[in-house]
Amino acid sequence: MLKAITVLEKAVSDPGRGLPEPIFYYISRTTPMINVDLLVTDPQRGILLAWRDDKHAGIGWHLPGGIIRYRETINQRIHAVALQEIGSPVSCAPGPIAVNQIFADPPKRDRAHFISLLYRCEISSNYRIDNGGRAPTVPGYLAWHNRCPDDLLTLQEIYRPHIDQAISGQ
Repeated sequence: MLKAITVLEKAVSDPGRGLPEPIFYYISRTTPMINVDLLVTDPQRGILLAWRDDKHAGIGWHLPGGIIRYRETINQRIHAVALQEIGSPVSCAPGPIAVNQIFADPPKRDRAHFISLLYRCEISSNYRIDNGGRAPTVPGYLAWHNRCPDDLLTLQEIYRPHIDQAISGQ
């Protein structure tokens, strides 16, 4: 077993920059992943959601989010997700508005157990979505929603009350 660990350590020069996919999936099969999800709100436009279509989460709308990397702070991951998925910085409350344990149902081999930290965030009123020519059914497509969509990803149904409350409270 120690030889296997040595091989893995040699394959990962800097775990803070991410892991090779096979190693990441092995780890996700053996331990929960901790991630942040961003509830991005705007008083006039509603909630910002992204389209997703993949074997791990399924097809539908989801909150922008990402898995915290080794030695990365929660704030660093929030900032990275905002830039990577939204293309703009956001400002967030100092702590999560919800902490959830998510299990993929039905159980999946990879990426099946998450500890998810939900942060309510705001974005500049000057922000404009840049979908780069993506069609609405292409992963990463962004859209504002003035109600929680029926086709929210199953894994993110736990956020429906937070989305509804954020929209109604704006």
